[in-house]
Amino acid sequence: MHLLRRHHLLASTLLGSALIAVPVASAQTAADQTTGTQDQPAEIVVTGSRIASPAAASASPLQVISAEQIQQQGAINVQEVLLQNPAFGAPGISRTNSSFATQGAGAATVNLRNLGEDRTLVLVNGRRFVSGQPGSQAVDLNVIPTGFIERIDTLTGGASAVYGSDAVAGVVNIVYKKNFEGIQADAQLGVAERGDGFDQQYSLLGGKNFADGRGNVMLFGSYSKQGTVLKRDRSTEAGSSAVDSTSGSFRPNDPERPYLSSYTPGGSIYAGDQVFGYNTGSLVNCTDISCGGFNRSDYRYLAVPVERYVAAGRANFEFSSAANLWVEGNYAKTKVRTEIEPFPLSSDLVDIATGGQVPIETIVGGTRYRNPYVPNAIFNAATDTDGDGLRDVFFERRLADFGPRTSSADRDLFRIAGGLNGSFAGDRFSYEVYGIYGQSKEHQTGSGQFDSTKFTQALNAYTDPATGQIVCADPAARAAGCVPANIYGIGTLAPAAGYIEAPTTLDAKITQTVFGGNVTGKLFSLFGADEVGINIGTEYRRETSSNTFDLLTQQGLNGNNALPATSGSFHVWEGFGEVIAPLLQDRPFFHSLNVRGAIRVSDYSTVGTTVSYNYGGEWAPVEDIRFRVIAARSVRAPNINELYQPAQQDFPSGLQDPCLGVTAATGGTLGAQCRAAPGVAANIAANGAFAVSQADKQGITSFGGGNLALQEEKGDSFTAGVLINPRSVRALRNLVVTVDYFNIRIKDAIVFTPLQYTLAQCYNGGVQAYCSQIVRRAAAVGANSVGSIDEVNTTFRNSGGLKTSGIDTTVTWNQNLSDWGLAGNLGLRGSYTHLFTGYTVPVPNADRDYFAGEIGAPRDKFTINGNYAINGVGLTVTGTWLSQSSVDDQLTGERPGTDPLVRTRPQFYLDSQLRFRVNRQYEFFIGGDNLLDNKPPYLADIGASAGQDTDAGVYDPIGRRYYAGVRLAF
Repeated sequence: MHLLRRHHLLASTLLGSALIAVPVASAQTAADQTTGTQDQPAEIVVTGSRIASPAAASASPLQVISAEQIQQQGAINVQEVLLQNPAFGAPGISRTNSSFATQGAGAATVNLRNLGEDRTLVLVNGRRFVSGQPGSQAVDLNVIPTGFIERIDTLTGGASAVYGSDAVAGVVNIVYKKNFEGIQADAQLGVAERGDGFDQQYSLLGGKNFADGRGNVMLFGSYSKQGTVLKRDRSTEAGSSAVDSTSGSFRPNDPERPYLSSYTPGGSIYAGDQVFGYNTGSLVNCTDISCGGFNRSDYRYLAVPVERYVAAGRANFEFSSAANLWVEGNYAKTKVRTEIEPFPLSSDLVDIATGGQVPIETIVGGTRYRNPYVPNAIFNAATDTDGDGLRDVFFERRLADFGPRTSSADRDLFRIAGGLNGSFAGDRFSYEVYGIYGQSKEHQTGSGQFDSTKFTQALNAYTDPATGQIVCADPAARAAGCVPANIYGIGTLAPAAGYIEAPTTLDAKITQTVFGGNVTGKLFSLFGADEVGINIGTEYRRETSSNTFDLLTQQGLNGNNALPATSGSFHVWEGFGEVIAPLLQDRPFFHSLNVRGAIRVSDYSTVGTTVSYNYGGEWAPVEDIRFRVIAARSVRAPNINELYQPAQQDFPSGLQDPCLGVTAATGGTLGAQCRAAPGVAANIAANGAFAVSQADKQGITSFGGGNLALQEEKGDSFTAGVLINPRSVRALRNLVVTVDYFNIRIKDAIVFTPLQYTLAQCYNGGVQAYCSQIVRRAAAVGANSVGSIDEVNTTFRNSGGLKTSGIDTTVTWNQNLSDWGLAGNLGLRGSYTHLFTGYTVPVPNADRDYFAGEIGAPRDKFTINGNYAINGVGLTVTGTWLSQSSVDDQLTGERPGTDPLVRTRPQFYLDSQLRFRVNRQYEFFIGGDNLLDNKPPYLADIGASAGQDTDAGVYDPIGRRYYAGVRLAF
């Protein structure tokens, strides 16, 4: 009996107050999976509950990934494994979709049900983990020690009543190993078939039991590095990505090539009604011809390099059954580097106050001087555009003189958790008290930007008659070391680069402090069934976040997005309770019948009091079939960014101007709304129909920030399903089938109003509140046309809501084939999700914005995994299928799935691993990912990740790749 108590106590120690286990009907040990036998633990705790019960089962859909499955994928990052689960949507951040990110590049987040990473709660051993993204609750999975993981359980559906805020879509609970004894060393190398993307990882795990098994210590360390992949070295279904291109329409795989940037190293100078450039090295009048083009794809990363150092440890010691002390810790250091093409500079980003007019004359001491760098042709064509009596020009130029824009980020995470637990009252009750402190810091530096004030000073140059030298006109600037800037020619800015260039910096810090405690116990039996279990507890949590760029970036004075500093904090006190009541057991048509409920009351320093709850039950008419149903109200309080973030500047891509093509005769709301803007009317008068240039498409700015008036969002979820495990049929006793219906509706969902939605509501709907968020150019400015969009702005709001529904199906079967007179062990796993619907309502009473069936949220997705082992040799094959998907309906105006011309083709990815176990100590393995070498759909500017030709967070952009490794255990 003492050993049984110790087993239960250590389990609760390691997994805290919320251990994970698969439902009893499918719970198996690793040994059981081999032999085909099955053993039910005396007491287990299932994700979604804090109550230990001999008949515990998950009332919500629960999917489990074991450590063996992680190893069989050859995964360096657990994000790679989780994304094969159909319940997950496109990640907000991965190393293949973040090369253009101003922050967070190379991070790894997950997004359950396509409801957003902030609605997916990531736990470690049932407890909260500090965020890796400033102002957000999203956990960076880079910091999780992959080799330290026992399993990962994904609970879909609202779970706020049990775990607190952010569990609207569900919970990902990462469970660390426990009671490990011995040494395990792993090494793995990988490379893409094209010879790049070199990956490596090394890890060492050691553990020791002591004091007759009452204590255990484990230490883990690992190093991994994922190599660079360049965009120019990859292709999409439409061909090579080595040269810039554009879709030219909403049709996937329908590119127009080339589509080079007009921002060239030689630049374009707009003087009067003429345009000049240096596309051949010499001055060219390109008013009626091209000034040349620049291929941005030469520079862009497709997959950013990520380097990680991760350490973890845990220890516990059981003084008695009433007192077990435990502690666990994590440290992770992540290094990420990004690189993109040199900065595309336009003069309105230099001389911001004037809108981009750059004077080519200046007055010093009452005498007018001409800028000596200006060629005669440009000087003679230039006019005075701002009425100050001095000629001026506009210009645009690729800052190749400064080199590519780079960013290097160092992220450090530290987390420690500890507590005391035990049992009392004859093991009828158990308790736990715990504390957690986590801290995440980031320091980032960048190059390739400029100081607009210094640039303006450097452009205002003249020849000093006293010295004959070209100098800056402003004496204060000269005293500060000003170097005159020459923008007329290729490479001519290099001498002034040291004065003009401005490095960028970012410093961010996140902290999380948690204290809590709870008591779990057994009360009494109803109708002779197992005893009623309860859990009650309380928790305090405090979160802080600060995110500070350098002063020039904060003010938008270096050509970068204007990104003011964000700082904020909140705290919350919570009380919670839960009950599981077995009603009937071992009776005809009632092998078991349980009901359950939970409630959590939270008092936030920001939004006040919130209440979440759930209720449901499980009914097993016979041992082989279990029906389950649960309804839940979950809440999510606004995070620090959503509340406190000042308006941040962005340069959105892919926006479609509804006024494009509108003429003086276009009727209806669209025609009237467009022509109401004086700039649009002038554009129509000049061109016959409203037209925009490439520079206009690239020149749209957006500002969006937090909203202190936000309230919590409320999610109502309903899941109902059946679990079938025909244990009474010997040939099928290891077969488990689950089918679950889910329906999640979020009221007052916190969202940014989509920019394309704002444009549509203004011009197609005539809603003035949206029109006020749009700024158009009243006159032509440099390369930008009169009437073109300058800004489309937004903010966080409690929207009209968000909904998704569908069906999850899983199949698991493990069989020792010797039972059938064959050799070896065979395992099959499959999971499939079908979406019935998915949409957001951007603001109350607005039209639905559908996402089910769009890229990133396919209607159908499944993963099938087969595993066969015989005589020390094992083979695993995994196939993942994504159904055809549509371009965002906010861009096409067509509901997803209705038009085959705006759909991508289905995708099937095949991965495999072959293992050789020499003996109990040595195992070698080789594997490959994307063995069919799928090329991703071509999307370019109609739905691709920023800077790429496809959605690199949804579709594999790297292609076929291989890895090999060795695993040693002693």
